[in-house]
Amino acid sequence: FGLIMILIVSLFAIFGPMLCPYAYDEADFLSIAQWPSKAHWFGTDALGRDLYVRVLYGARVSMSIGAAVAAGALIVGMAVGMLASYYKVLDNVLMRVCDGLSAIPSSLLAIAFMAALGASEQNVIISLVTVSFPAVARVARGAAMVVKEQTYVEAMRAAGAGSGRILLRHIAPNILSPVIVQVSFVFASSIITEAALSFLGVGVPVPDPSWGNILNEGKDVIYSAWWMILFPGLFTALAVLGLNIFGDGLRDFLDPHTN
Repeated sequence: FGLIMILIVSLFAIFGPMLCPYAYDEADFLSIAQWPSKAHWFGTDALGRDLYVRVLYGARVSMSIGAAVAAGALIVGMAVGMLASYYKVLDNVLMRVCDGLSAIPSSLLAIAFMAALGASEQNVIISLVTVSFPAVARVARGAAMVVKEQTYVEAMRAAGAGSGRILLRHIAPNILSPVIVQVSFVFASSIITEAALSFLGVGVPVPDPSWGNILNEGKDVIYSAWWMILFPGLFTALAVLGLNIFGDGLRDFLDPHTN
């Protein structure tokens, strides 16, 4: 069910703007803050731009940033977790770095990074990967600590296999299941954090639409133009809920104790 929700949001983001004759930045000052209608399915914003197109283009931005953060956290988190589990010298150093990053609330740390780096999609991804990979690294380290003690790993080590081969060909494939589950939750949290950053004006720069930007534009007219809050908020909720349900289902499916 969660996967279906994710696919629905993704398909709307990919194909939805093709069904509308407007551009996401096309302003019509004769149609400012109009109610949802046949001409404008989600209504228009304070500049007369079609909200339907902006929400769906925002889905492209928000979902692509979430996917990029999830991929980055997967790569960095697995690398840090496996190195920490295999080398005791690196364990204390890498895990203390992760502890330090985890000690600060992720939203505040992301805002600090964005204030230092500047507002852009690329910097949003860098900031969110930095605050997200420690959670993945902890899961990867815990799973790798178990796998590296298995008999086949000891046999490979006794046969003269190098550390790189053991890590990449024997440990990494066997820790993917719990790591991928954690990454699905990172995907969901990244969408929320990106929306929060854009809402505060330190995320995706305007006029590029993202769900957070659209919510920021609608906060001042929430009582007179409620649709500017409803539709981007609804799509954000659907995407995050779908990812969380998918993560829960994936965890139950991959857990051998539930099968």
